[in-house]
Amino acid sequence: MKERWLKVAVDADEKQSQRFEIWVSGKDIPFSSPEAEQTYKERVRLLQDAIQLKKTPKRVPVCPSPGFFPIQYGGITPYEAHYDHEKLVEAWKKYCDDFAPDAFSAPNGIVPGRALDILDYKLYHWPGHGIPKDKIFQFVEKEYMKAEEYQDFIDDPTGFFINVYFPRTSGALTPLENIPSLPPIHELPLVTPGLVPFGRPEMQEAIKHLLEAGAIALDWATHLRRFNMEIMGRGYPSFTGGFSKAPFDAIGDSLRGTVGIMMDMFRCPDELLEACERMTPFMVKMGIAASKANGHPVIFMPLHKGADGFMSDEQFNRFYWPTLRKVIIGLINEGIVPFLFAEGSYNTRLELIADLPKGKTVWLFDRSDMARAKETIGQVACIAGNVPLSLLCAGTPDDVKQYCKNLIDVAKGDGGFILMTGAGMDGTTPENVEAMIEFSKEYGVYG
Repeated sequence: MKERWLKVAVDADEKQSQRFEIWVSGKDIPFSSPEAEQTYKERVRLLQDAIQLKKTPKRVPVCPSPGFFPIQYGGITPYEAHYDHEKLVEAWKKYCDDFAPDAFSAPNGIVPGRALDILDYKLYHWPGHGIPKDKIFQFVEKEYMKAEEYQDFIDDPTGFFINVYFPRTSGALTPLENIPSLPPIHELPLVTPGLVPFGRPEMQEAIKHLLEAGAIALDWATHLRRFNMEIMGRGYPSFTGGFSKAPFDAIGDSLRGTVGIMMDMFRCPDELLEACERMTPFMVKMGIAASKANGHPVIFMPLHKGADGFMSDEQFNRFYWPTLRKVIIGLINEGIVPFLFAEGSYNTRLELIADLPKGKTVWLFDRSDMARAKETIGQVACIAGNVPLSLLCAGTPDDVKQYCKNLIDVAKGDGGFILMTGAGMDGTTPENVEAMIEFSKEYGVYG
């Protein structure tokens, strides 16, 4: 058993090294100049040294989480960002060019509004659809899976999403309720009955909506990819290469809602635990697929429902952490670096989450005590954070510089720290963003 564990660990190290080399190589990136290529590689190596904990970086990397600040700074409305791909990417370019972070975060969450319109998407309100055009999108939380449907989900997660979840969250996809259960017995007498639902007008209309929304999504993805290549070509690496989630969050966010899943921990705990287990391989595969497609080792994982005060330590240990850790280890074994955003405070979780292989994860802390984080999880993982949004919105540039100085003093150590915002930068002043980035680059140099 020990020999097998050692082999898995060695394989994970080799795979991680290979993924980092692909990232740093910049293969297929159209660099604007040899200098841009050199800068790109230096920035990736800076991040690699901070993440792997094998050598001290030249300085603390500075990679703010931009949120919607580039839209504000670029002078466009949230509505324009969702409906005009060109304006969106131009605003993001302006942010990168003017502030020069060590890595950029692409606007992946600002999805094409027209596609959502076509689908009659119900999971969000977005500018011009449920909220004013000058406001950012809002999540609409409901029980899109009923408590009594746990077993249906457990028996066939894919079928449940197609036949139940999609029709409930997209009005244009209601006819998907009638797609036959798979796998069918596909023998000659049953071929025609299995095809009948696809011949009905309402089903054909739903498919037309999917095709139309898909074409818009493809155009958006094409613009975004072109933008990513151009920004990387100017010397800015992308900080992440994809997305995954904790199984508990995948169920609580999208299916049961916060109230529902909190009640489920008491009302039907066994079904909830089994559902989390069923989601685990899907979350691992999601991260692997994104990393492979983008040639990038870092996969972003926002942790929505595991914070202090949201559930007890006992509940965290039983319902949240076990399957999240399985996803983390599953990704690590493929050479992937999970980048975990611990939203809210994780002060009571720090010792527990330190039970991970060294140099294989990044933890972005929002409101956690960074000194304690450095002493605990920071011994085995790169930690990141946590300049507060309130300071960036209401403080002065000198306030921001002082906070960044104290933060670097506490978390810098001999490496293993990336300076970031605790959340996004919505409503921030450009002067404070500049102060944070420029000061931290100068002050965060290792001796």
